[in-house]
Amino acid sequence: MQYAILCYHSEDVVCGWSKEEDEAVMGRLAVVQEKLTRQGKLGPVARLMPTTAATTLRKDREPALVIDGPFAETKEQLLGFYIVDCASLDEALEIAQDLGRANPGGSYEIRPVALFRQGGGAT
Repeated sequence: MQYAILCYHSEDVVCGWSKEEDEAVMGRLAVVQEKLTRQGKLGPVARLMPTTAATTLRKDREPALVIDGPFAETKEQLLGFYIVDCASLDEALEIAQDLGRANPGGSYEIRPVALFRQGGGAT
C-alpha cells in the first residue's frame, strides 16, 4: 500500500535557516531517500514553495474565486510530501521516524493513498 507522508513545519523557522543549515537538513534527508530508493519504496517527493507563493481557488461560489494565499493562522504549514510504498502503517511510521531524525522540528502526517488516477508523465 502507498502512504503519503505529509511534512509540516513552521515556514518562518524553515525559511529562516541559513543556506548551510538548509543544505545540512537536505543532505540528511537525502540519506533516508537513497535508502528508500534502494529498497524500491520511494515514490514522488516534493518540497513546496512557501504559502506566500500559493494561490487558492475558492470553488464554493460561481464564478470561482482566485485569491492569494492561503493565509492560515497556523503554527505549521504543509511544506512537502513523500509517497512511500509500505507493507503496513507500522513500516510507514518507521520511515517517518527516520525522516524525523534527519529533519528537526515540525510533524509528519501519515495517510494511506487510494490511487485515483495514474500520472501521465509530468515531471
